[in-house]
Amino acid sequence: MSEDLIIRHCSPTLAGIKTGNIFSCPCPCREELLKDLSRLNRMLSSKGVRVLPLRICGGRALIYLYRPGSLKSDFENGTARELLVKYGYAPEKPSACISRLIHRLRTREDFPHEIGLFLSYPPEDVLGFIHSGGCGHKCSGCWKVYGDKQKAEQTFKKYDFCTKSYVRQWQQGKSIVQLTVAV
Repeated sequence: MSEDLIIRHCSPTLAGIKTGNIFSCPCPCREELLKDLSRLNRMLSSKGVRVLPLRICGGRALIYLYRPGSLKSDFENGTARELLVKYGYAPEKPSACISRLIHRLRTREDFPHEIGLFLSYPPEDVLGFIHSGGCGHKCSGCWKVYGDKQKAEQTFKKYDFCTKSYVRQWQQGKSIVQLTVAV
């Protein structure tokens, strides 16, 4: 797996301004992917970042790069906790929540929309999406917004600026370790 993919899809998490990102990548060989992820975890764990496969299927892998400490904090939000409990998660145990998410991704035909809670999406927007079936949103960017449009648009701009800055720095020779902020 290319580190370039991580920079392009996960810069806000590497920068410490977002809990997690997911992205899809080619996976012609499961064993090679797992070796790559193990190497990345050795490089990034001291910075508070973990990376793991959520699903490997049909020659592609869905990868989750996240900050466990931020995830724990996100799950302390009352709305997030209620939503997670409703879908069978134990929000006080973030690692168990990730295992449950992996199980839901691998065994369900439809996509578990609560995944937004693992990606720093505002809980009211995740709830709004689930209740509306994706309709009636105020705006969209990284996610569909049902709550605070102005705050979301500022966040979208911040994430976009971060990604462009990280891609530029990556192209100028900075390593993924140098670009990852310890939080």
